[in-house]
Amino acid sequence: MGTSPFSTIDKNLLSEKIAAQILLLIRERQLKPGEKLPPERELAAILQVSRTALREAFRSLAMVGAIDSRQGDGTYVTSLEPELLFGQLEYVVSLNESTFENLFEARRVLENGIIVESALRITEEELGLLEQMIEKMENLDQENYAQFLVMDIEFHETIIKAARNPIYLSPYLTHIRRLGRVSRTINEPVPGLREQSFLDHRAILDALKKHDRELARQAMAEHMDHIAAFLHTISPDIYLLSPAT
Repeated sequence: MGTSPFSTIDKNLLSEKIAAQILLLIRERQLKPGEKLPPERELAAILQVSRTALREAFRSLAMVGAIDSRQGDGTYVTSLEPELLFGQLEYVVSLNESTFENLFEARRVLENGIIVESALRITEEELGLLEQMIEKMENLDQENYAQFLVMDIEFHETIIKAARNPIYLSPYLTHIRRLGRVSRTINEPVPGLREQSFLDHRAILDALKKHDRELARQAMAEHMDHIAAFLHTISPDIYLLSPAT
């Protein structure tokens, strides 16, 4: 087998330390996507930990999509696709309101800042695409809330891409945007929110058509404030309003 990348684990530490070492090896590419891990008995001996602790670490890693335990075949590093790794976030966010608040704050900062650049660089083709999106959203049946959410995501993603800055499409900010998708999908339809979103989207598009940076930033900030206010009415414990409000 050659030199093992694994090192022994302090017996006084818990299973999360085992998981942390495996994640480090994945991050450093010593363990690659699709690679099979050593058999459980062998890996426990290498790490000098109990098989029980190792199984607990495997369960944690499987929950975040980092490994895949296949019955009768062994344990593999997954493809590590972002969609897979973030597949469990809906569950995590739904259990933790502080995570939800931090998520919304990150989304607010990200989109309020990016739209300033989008206002300068957006093309006529992209403006036309946003116009079509708004019209389609406005014509959706009231019951078709899921499709409205999909199109709302596409509307905001188009604005982000219009900024023409590859950093905004980097893995780090992509993760925040994916988390933003989770923040939408865990919410049931909120009375009045969709109608307000129509008005907000129109205001955002009008500002982008004028290529007015400050007007665009203000329109997006007001949109975020409206979303925050609606969510606060259905869950008062979630305080999402900006300090300025």
